[in-house]
Amino acid sequence: MPGKRVGILTEFNYEDIELWYPFYRLKGEGHETFTIGPEKRKTYNSKHGYQCKAEYGIDEIKASDIDVLIIPGGFAPDYWRRDQRILDLVREMDKARKVLASVCHGPWVLITANVIRDRKVTCFKAINDDVVNAGANYSDAPVVVDTNMVTSREPKDLPDFCKALISLLK
Repeated sequence: MPGKRVGILTEFNYEDIELWYPFYRLKGEGHETFTIGPEKRKTYNSKHGYQCKAEYGIDEIKASDIDVLIIPGGFAPDYWRRDQRILDLVREMDKARKVLASVCHGPWVLITANVIRDRKVTCFKAINDDVVNAGANYSDAPVVVDTNMVTSREPKDLPDFCKALISLLK
């Protein structure tokens, strides 16, 4: 089976491991992984100073171009949820039932895109009230899969998160 196209969002203050662990884990499974930022070729520093260059700009990517969109945590989701282009891509992905995956604070983007109502999700404990108030069914589990949506709580859950993604992509 040919690999899937996996886009991973990057932006100032992304959480290092929540971007790079799935990036390399899915690449190792034979999937084409690449980063998507607000601006193509711009370099974004993580929360801990690790740099990530956006291989694609958000204006170049449509849901029809990718099979999976991964939304890492950190402080970056607070920027992504203010970017209409990213919210539109998230909505398009969900409408097409393509895989939407988010870790930690990533569900903030799902909340603002209005795609989590009546869905079962997990997230970092600091935003579980936000998830519940947005109409989702919160579960304190390492990973939750609800149809095309995969969510996870924090870095220590990344092995389960990636296993769930890989399983969904088979």
